[in-house]
Amino acid sequence: MDTRSLIIARASALLADSADGDISTRAVCEAAGVTQPVLYRLFGDKDGLLAAVADAAWDSYLAGKRQSEASDDPIADVRAGWDAHTAFALQNPHAYRLVFASPLGSRIAAAHEAMRLLTDVLQRVAASGRLVMAPDAAARIVMSANSGVALTLLLRPETLGHADASAEVREAVLRAILIEDDVDGGAAHRSAAAIMLSAALDEPARAFSPAESALMREWLDRFRG
Repeated sequence: MDTRSLIIARASALLADSADGDISTRAVCEAAGVTQPVLYRLFGDKDGLLAAVADAAWDSYLAGKRQSEASDDPIADVRAGWDAHTAFALQNPHAYRLVFASPLGSRIAAAHEAMRLLTDVLQRVAASGRLVMAPDAAARIVMSANSGVALTLLLRPETLGHADASAEVREAVLRAILIEDDVDGGAAHRSAAAIMLSAALDEPARAFSPAESALMREWLDRFRG
């Protein structure tokens, strides 16, 4: 294990054992057997170290998502992703709060990858004709709601009332972004159809030029509006 990885591993262990989610660089250096100048040379400052620790925790979580195969039901995949996100938060409370509940200045790359993976799943939902808004907008809603529930479970669990609260919010969010199969509605179906066609433009097999795709998106946006 190289020095950088060793420091991250020791800092991750100290963070997991911390009562308040804070660690000192001095304690990390002692645990890793390095001097503070070495730590600061590798990470810049404490924020840089904490961002690297958060990235390492998230990267371990996202590794399973990268390797998992998509099912035939993208909506089921959204549900599974929500539940996995909540479980990760509960299992790694301090690392989770570094991303969603701290003023950390350093960019945490894994959190951005999590949003990208969620958007990819919602792109598949759009392609199935069930999404009532653009995939990136739906991803922002799902991620905001999911992280809000997870943080509440970590910080104020008593306000949710019961253990099924996460699933309740999940289903409420899905009702807000999906069109039901048995809905017989003109505007909703037109919007979903336009979003489905827009999603299809991103498929690599499509033979549209960039200009043609841009024009098609403009028409579809007008149709949805």
